[in-house]
Amino acid sequence: MAEPHVVFGVTGWKNSGKTTLLANLVSELSSRGLTVSTIKHAHHSFDIDHEGTDSWKHRKAGAKETALVSANRWAIMHELQGHDEPPLEDILARLGECDLVLIEGYKREGHDKIEVLRGERSRDAPLWPNDKSIVAVAAETRPQGCTLPCFNPDDIASIAGFILEHCAIVGKDGRNAAE
Repeated sequence: MAEPHVVFGVTGWKNSGKTTLLANLVSELSSRGLTVSTIKHAHHSFDIDHEGTDSWKHRKAGAKETALVSANRWAIMHELQGHDEPPLEDILARLGECDLVLIEGYKREGHDKIEVLRGERSRDAPLWPNDKSIVAVAAETRPQGCTLPCFNPDDIASIAGFILEHCAIVGKDGRNAAE
């Protein structure tokens, strides 16, 4: 049985900068030699296929799963066909081996996360005061009363180092990857 994935989340309200931070973290961590996978939770319907393609026709004909494979990448599209959205654990189980899975969204799940706050843009209350799975904050200024580690959202190297240390990720050389 495969080892469980090491996961760390990026959470926050809509338009807080989650995607930008996560993409920058993937780039930074990959440049350090780590293999990183991501999971993005969408609150809306989406389609990665295009009307009229062969794979689209397979799905529209009723295929429960359609695999699309090329020399560059492959994807499996799974149609829920009226069933509930799968739990995060089921999605994690489908991922291949990697050093770290970064998760965007899934704010109510229990994995450790960094909350992204974007100053005056957010009219929503911060999540960190009531969510013990939030272990750090990315904000332009430290939120009042926040005792968690706080990073500027543009300080990607420091945030990446924090995640590696927090998750105790070991590099290919057997040393702590945060060093």
